[in-house]
Amino acid sequence: MIHKTRGIVLHQIKYSDNSLIVTVYTELFGRQSYIIKGVHSKKSKIKSNLFQPLFLLEMDAYYKPNKSIQNVKEIQSAHIFSSMPYDIRKSSIALFIAEILYKTLQEHEANKDLFNYLFHSIQLLDIKDDSISNFHLYFLVHLSKYLGFFPNNNYSQEKCYFDLRAGSFMQIKPLHNSCLEKGLSKIFSQLLTFSENQHQDIELSHSERMVLLEKLVEFYSLHHEGVVNIKSLGVLKEVLH
Repeated sequence: MIHKTRGIVLHQIKYSDNSLIVTVYTELFGRQSYIIKGVHSKKSKIKSNLFQPLFLLEMDAYYKPNKSIQNVKEIQSAHIFSSMPYDIRKSSIALFIAEILYKTLQEHEANKDLFNYLFHSIQLLDIKDDSISNFHLYFLVHLSKYLGFFPNNNYSQEKCYFDLRAGSFMQIKPLHNSCLEKGLSKIFSQLLTFSENQHQDIELSHSERMVLLEKLVEFYSLHHEGVVNIKSLGVLKEVLH
């Protein structure tokens, strides 16, 4: 049976000279892999440029439960991007987010709240004209809510150290290094409560932003076993220098 579903591109690998296997997070079936044949053929209706990181798709796809690689009938873009593929800062953020999602989203079932959060966030990244310097930080913090390890926002003047392992703010600085200092802990508490239109107002130096990014990736690695060796992190840090 053919199903119409929206999807978000997470990853692609070359399967043959003219085919790709593309991992897509779909609205109806969660994470799925699809074989896309003939993408480099002039006659193909499905072109390879549709499968860039975080591209949004409208799909007519076959679905067979427990099948590791599915087939598609038709695919087209669900959003005409105006800036993300052409802005190196946005495309680097997209590459980083796609890698995080590829390593964390493993369920082969629908999660419409999560899908809608992702779809909306990607559209927002594309259309934003103002600062995107904190976008990925805000995104990671709020993605953790859907993954089941959203931090406890118990920040106060007394509880002013965020413990990455505990996922909570502490009164006394932990003896281990998996924590945030006072200044970044306060900023982190703001990321937990600010709206998607407020995070751009958080003032961070370049070094503070890099530390917070590294600590967020560490926080993910502590709470999700799939988050290891994030290759795009180095690219993102270089681009956002």
